Amino acid sequence: MLRTHYIEEIDKKFIGKEVTLGGWAHEIRKLGKINFVILRDKTGFVQVVVKGDKIPEEIINKISRENSLICKGIVKESKNDWGNVEISANSIEILGETKEKLPVDPTGKIESELETRLDYRWLDLRNPKTYAIFKIRAEVQKAFREKAIELGFLEINAPVIVGEATEGGTDLFEVKYFEKKAYLAQSPQLYKQMAVLSGADKVFCIMPVFRAEKHNTRFHLNESTQMDIEMGFAEEKDALEMLEKIFLHILKSVKENRKEELKLLKLNLAIPKIKRIEYGEAIKLLNKNKSKIKHGEDFTREDEEMLCKLLGDAVIITKWPTKMRGFYSMPMKEKPEICLAYDLLYRGLEIASGAQRVHEPELLKKQLKAHGLNPSNFKSYISAFDFGPIPHAGWSIGVERITQQICSLQNIREAVLFPRDRQRISP
Repeated sequence: MLRTHYIEEIDKKFIGKEVTLGGWAHEIRKLGKINFVILRDKTGFVQVVVKGDKIPEEIINKISRENSLICKGIVKESKNDWGNVEISANSIEILGETKEKLPVDPTGKIESELETRLDYRWLDLRNPKTYAIFKIRAEVQKAFREKAIELGFLEINAPVIVGEATEGGTDLFEVKYFEKKAYLAQSPQLYKQMAVLSGADKVFCIMPVFRAEKHNTRFHLNESTQMDIEMGFAEEKDALEMLEKIFLHILKSVKENRKEELKLLKLNLAIPKIKRIEYGEAIKLLNKNKSKIKHGEDFTREDEEMLCKLLGDAVIITKWPTKMRGFYSMPMKEKPEICLAYDLLYRGLEIASGAQRVHEPELLKKQLKAHGLNPSNFKSYISAFDFGPIPHAGWSIGVERITQQICSLQNIREAVLFPRDRQRISP
């Protein structure tokens, strides 16, 4: 390795010892014989003292912001804005120079438009606040995975290339698959169901999904990441219990394990109490508060915000109209126009969706037809229900959406390393 330590490892117990650090020149102060370079790596910052009697002048003159450096020096005690120690440099090697004026300021002192930041994402990610978002996002996925495993779920990998729509509708990205027509998956829905029916019983996956929707909003993407579970021998209430447990575990993990990132982003993450309300009751409540939504309509962003304002930061809406939900959502026996589906709103935005699934083959065919889909196109899927089907249920959480809400981001694209929307396909 070119380095001996990361910056966060260097503390007072290293005083007097020589270390080698690798990173980027975050800030520079050139004062003649004594100069200061603030070195940054993924773990933090440290002040490097660069003296002209030790470092050649030609090297000092070449150091500029965002040069990549290897700094070897002695750790000394020092109270400065960057910590309680500093490095007295014995040698500095410039690995890579900055060849042009920085289009984005990694310090964040000079703000840039989001589009510019995304055009130069690799520079934008050097901003500690931007990097903090992705540490939080990583914690979200880690917490989901560890809790799912703890609860007895098996991780699976569903295909991204599919032969038919998994959600119905026409918002699909078509791809050429040899001599056949194929699509990018809208969700792992059908495959996680078949995995449960195989006897795996409880499964989860984290995967990219694609929707060819021509939207231009702050809350939608054309490529996003879902965290899904599916569980067998289960009904709506069982999956809802799992949703609440895992959702709260995610928030608690971020709160406990990402304190520095939350502090840097000036966020106070509260753990909410989850409230449940049926779709019909939510419509009535909104109408009492001057919304014009009608029964059978989906909630607008304003409606979702209002429900969370009235009921709390976390709200689960249950018992949706059957025609509004996916064909695999189980209708209620006593009231088939209502199905056992649900959404989770968090701080005014839908972040999760799920349902108890249809597991009766004939009802499944009926539901497909009702949603304008041809059952013959779902032959392999339907056949899975011909050999001892079981009641099952599941849901998915959108990684970008929960990250957006945790981090109070104005635009969902800030929660994606390299976002894909209607206009952006690079970098």
